Amino acid sequence: MIKYLPNLMTLSRIMLTPLMIYFMISKSNQNYSLAFCLFVIASITDYFDGKLARKYDIESRFGIFVDPLADKLLIVSAFISFCFIPEIYERQIVTLWMLVLILFRDVFVTLLRLLMESKGHTMVTSKVAKFKTFFQVVTIISLFIYIHSNLPIDSFIIYVLKGLMVVTTLITFYTGMHYFMYNYKSIVRLFAK
Repeated sequence: MIKYLPNLMTLSRIMLTPLMIYFMISKSNQNYSLAFCLFVIASITDYFDGKLARKYDIESRFGIFVDPLADKLLIVSAFISFCFIPEIYERQIVTLWMLVLILFRDVFVTLLRLLMESKGHTMVTSKVAKFKTFFQVVTIISLFIYIHSNLPIDSFIIYVLKGLMVVTTLITFYTGMHYFMYNYKSIVRLFAK
């Protein structure tokens, strides 16, 4: 049974994401709390699925491919959903250019991974990407906490959150470029064939 647990945790993260989106865009404090809980649970599964797979040596091709897709789905869905929350979009904490860069990076990396997988190669995961995921999760949790804080519009915290979003966006975009450079030789060999 344990050999299926990492993949079940990954699939649960995918299933929790639409529920989180629903509660985030329904615009009530109680639903925001439910969305926050779902995000935390999904993030915990992200931590433990890989840890279990490595500990018990039960990594699968399915898990290696689907796990990062589940992560991207959860994170990108959260950032997009924040744009439907007045406390966030009216104060321009999450803006269009940020979403475009984050989406571009994730689509680019996903297509790169698909290309390499189709040619029988596994894309090397960069250690910088782990840092990026941690930063994104901290930013999303900070935004959830802010929604519940009812701070005034001119609060210093808003500027802190804007700065945090800018840094998160730039780190996310940088990791996309880093992935490309990290796997450059493999990519060149694929196109040289």
